[in-house]
Amino acid sequence: MKRELFWFGVVGVSAMLVHLGSVALIMVPLGLSPLLANVLGFLLAFQVSHAGHHRLTFQAASTPVSRSRRRFFGVALVSFAVNELMYWALLHFTNLDYRLALAIVLVLVAAMTFFLARNWAFAAESAR
Repeated sequence: MKRELFWFGVVGVSAMLVHLGSVALIMVPLGLSPLLANVLGFLLAFQVSHAGHHRLTFQAASTPVSRSRRRFFGVALVSFAVNELMYWALLHFTNLDYRLALAIVLVLVAAMTFFLARNWAFAAESAR
């Protein structure tokens, strides 16, 4: 599990850098709106995230790539929606500083993402 958590962090940071870099350094300067660029950046970062988690984090060689890609995309979409909802709720219903609220959300959503990815998206058929 320590190895998985290490690679989960490395792959996650790599995907975040692809997302941020593609939006801030390429797409917006070329004239795309930030919101559209963010969606495209998410889609690019998802490719890095899926490949890294499939090969490194969960070493899911026995899991079909097409199945894990579909499932992990669902996990990524749910994670983003939960992130937004939790952040909104903490900002509107607590007196927490926005930075602390975001840190709480990011930790909780990362834990949820790890659990769903490990136990569903990248799980071998026999592991279910």
